[in-house]
Amino acid sequence: MLDLPHTRARSVALLVLALFFVLAGANHFVNPGFYVAIVPPYLPAHLELVYVSGFLEMLGGASMLVGRARRVGGLGLILLLVAVFPANVHMALHPELFPGLSARALYARLPVQLLLIAWVYWVSRPGSRSAASNVAQEP
Repeated sequence: MLDLPHTRARSVALLVLALFFVLAGANHFVNPGFYVAIVPPYLPAHLELVYVSGFLEMLGGASMLVGRARRVGGLGLILLLVAVFPANVHMALHPELFPGLSARALYARLPVQLLLIAWVYWVSRPGSRSAASNVAQEP
């Protein structure tokens, strides 16, 4: 059974986020060539990094659906988003390597990463019930 946050907006945001990360992570295995191309050249083992990051995205996305794992999974996703940020910078600085994407789209990925971090934080932080409902539950 899914353990969802206390508001409808957070529940929907959490489900969409979880699905996004599970599908994005799976895409690392379906289409690894795209992700290998965005790994900065100074990093080793490009294919292995793609598979590890894909697995961690799927794990993080799935953890969003488990209440007891949500905070740790959210922290893991935030750390992963920070860790892969250099790949987005690499893409923006070298648009010639990505002819299928406009320079504008490549630069747009940078603030989108920050929005993803905020989204993960919002849905993975502990739910806040009103003080009145907390008091009503006390013996």
